[in-house]
Amino acid sequence: MKEKRFLKIVGTALLFVLGASCIEKKDTNNSMPPPTTKVESEIVHPKKPLSDEFKQYWYAGNAEITSYVLEQARYGELRDGHAVLIYVTEPFLPGKQVKADGKDPDNISVLKLNLTKKFLTGIYPYSIMGSTFYPVHDNQHAIKTSLSVQEWCGHVYSQINNRNNFEFTSHSYFENEADQKMEMEKNILENEIWTKIRINPESLPLGQLKIIPSLEFLRLYHKEPKAYDAEASMSTKDGITTYSLAYPELERTLRINFADAFPHSIESWTEETRDGFGTNAKQLITSAKKIRTLKTAYWGQHGNNDLFLRDSLGL
Repeated sequence: MKEKRFLKIVGTALLFVLGASCIEKKDTNNSMPPPTTKVESEIVHPKKPLSDEFKQYWYAGNAEITSYVLEQARYGELRDGHAVLIYVTEPFLPGKQVKADGKDPDNISVLKLNLTKKFLTGIYPYSIMGSTFYPVHDNQHAIKTSLSVQEWCGHVYSQINNRNNFEFTSHSYFENEADQKMEMEKNILENEIWTKIRINPESLPLGQLKIIPSLEFLRLYHKEPKAYDAEASMSTKDGITTYSLAYPELERTLRINFADAFPHSIESWTEETRDGFGTNAKQLITSAKKIRTLKTAYWGQHGNNDLFLRDSLGL
């Protein structure tokens, strides 16, 4: 009887530990604010002309796919994985804020970026994907940006729609995040920087700025979705330009390294931030380094005989 009672206690304790493993520690100061009441329309600037070089590269009927070897900070440790940036132009409906199925006078041509990451945290995998739709004429904010994160504890989704103001929506399996909907004052989106680099790096914002951090960062670190003070700077060496965003309050610095020459390919990036919980938290650097690039119409390459193309990307 004593042995059975002991096994029952051990089993109960084990179940408690397993259940607790999916409880993430929250920043209690990051409760969601009420919806913004002041709404100001965005000024849409005149369209910037597209060069012949730009048209030939981005309107050739292919996507640009670039693979990266990834070291991702998570739970106070660096995790090995890989990332992929997929850039492609497509027609976008500003009203519905989705890809257009056909020609429409209201369509806006956007350069879409799908950024994916895959890595392991111990026994279970993480899968992250962010999508940003930025007008090729570089005359307004991204029309939409979204994020999904999947891992064995559950999955979450968040999105910012650019309408009269920024409309933020989020769905999470965590109790104190759950389903959220709020409005934000328009500011620079970190997510749109990655596409702006590819279109017109000369127009990148510099100096003291207000920037809304990436949806990925806000989600993984449970930060309030809002604009934070940041300092943006740019330097060039040996044909590579580094664009840096430093957020003092967040103890975070993002550096994106891209080629000076068109099409301004992104060669690598680093993200330094405080990662981990409590006394185990430390400054860690997430990094990604380019493996190779492939220009191809991937959406038609979904057969088993197309699997070899992943080898071409080192995946």
